[in-house]
Amino acid sequence: MFDKILIANRGEIALRVIRACREMGIQSVAVHSTADADAMHVRMADEAVCIGPAPGTDSYLNMASIIAACEITGAQAIHPGYGFLSENANFVQIVEDHDLTFIGPTAEHIRVMGDKITAKDTMKDLGVPCVPGSDGGVPDLEAAKRIGEEIGYPVIIKATAGGGGRGMKVAQTAADMESAFRTARAEGKAAFGNDEVYIEKYLTTPRHIEIQVFGDGKGKAVHLGERDCSLQRRHQKVFEEAPGPCITPEERAAIGKVCADAVAKINYIGAGTIEFLYENGEFYFIEMNTRLQVEHPVTESIFGVDLVREQIRVAAGMDMSFGQDDLEINGHSIEVRLNAERLPNFAPCPGKITQFHAPGGLGVRMDSALYDGYSIPPYYDSLIGKLIVHGRDRAEALARLHRALGELIIDGIDTTVPLFHALLEEEDIHTGEYNIHWLEKWLEATYD
Repeated sequence: MFDKILIANRGEIALRVIRACREMGIQSVAVHSTADADAMHVRMADEAVCIGPAPGTDSYLNMASIIAACEITGAQAIHPGYGFLSENANFVQIVEDHDLTFIGPTAEHIRVMGDKITAKDTMKDLGVPCVPGSDGGVPDLEAAKRIGEEIGYPVIIKATAGGGGRGMKVAQTAADMESAFRTARAEGKAAFGNDEVYIEKYLTTPRHIEIQVFGDGKGKAVHLGERDCSLQRRHQKVFEEAPGPCITPEERAAIGKVCADAVAKINYIGAGTIEFLYENGEFYFIEMNTRLQVEHPVTESIFGVDLVREQIRVAAGMDMSFGQDDLEINGHSIEVRLNAERLPNFAPCPGKITQFHAPGGLGVRMDSALYDGYSIPPYYDSLIGKLIVHGRDRAEALARLHRALGELIIDGIDTTVPLFHALLEEEDIHTGEYNIHWLEKWLEATYD
């Protein structure tokens, strides 16, 4: 087992890893930018190293500085959290070249799954169901039009290197294809330096269902059920729950086995998430995230496992501490993402926290790096916390979420907390009758 781990991240996820290290008796090293000198993860870690100026490109994405911080402190392994360098295959290779351990998948697995076309082809070969679409990159507009006619409209054009909703455009009819195709390519080029795109059938009322998988890198893997992440704004998740309110036990077992078998065949190591669109009882693969997800706490809640602890164990060469037969769902869990944003436009709202009080009580977990007097810097993602609740069933979890939101105090800035108060008044939220388009339609109707 490692004696010391460096966490190459910030905020609540850095705190999450530090806490797991402390429970395992492992020393932790925080890295930080000059803007984060007073951040909670810096205060909580056993050691801290400044790795650069405020902008993420000069600090949390500065590979040389992070490796140097390992050498200075004697850290043997790096946990990347999510975002920043967590899915950067080149960084993983550099870590390994310096005789350090990357707590996550191999560079090859990250590289394969990071390219949407290669990932889709790989999953097809592994028996994972995929959305009908092009067999690879689409070279030009004429080819795009042919594919649109073959699979039928509407279709969605996606940048192969895309993510976070960038480089994605829908063509409802053949007349829309030229504009959507050119825009998706331009956005892909601007955001990712790659203008290659591919085309898929656009499902009209799907849900976003993701399967949590975990492998030991030795040919053994399990699934930990699904999460429903259908409540999204501009392809960004805001509300996640497990298990999914629309998934039957039979569907869960079947798609879970497909996913676990797939990652076992490629000797995948650590946590990963296989994401699907789900419509009319069918699952369609869209991508695999080769890292811990923001929403991992809801899975931990219903299975009673610590995914970060497990990541560290398998990275150190140990066996997983559970098998598929050990994993049984207990109750229901919901997470809401708390962002420093001003409604209704969701504009970033950094600033000083004048008062902070986290809710508590049975079945309530608050993952946040906030404290009274903390100044949220303007340089990073607006996520400032996650409120996670657990109940015996979905109704109890929703009631507990309502109660916890009422206890939560974040003063000094605007946040998305009012959004969740409003959502809990909606009948569709209580019945679970929503899809990936529901939230944007609700926002348009509510705020316009």
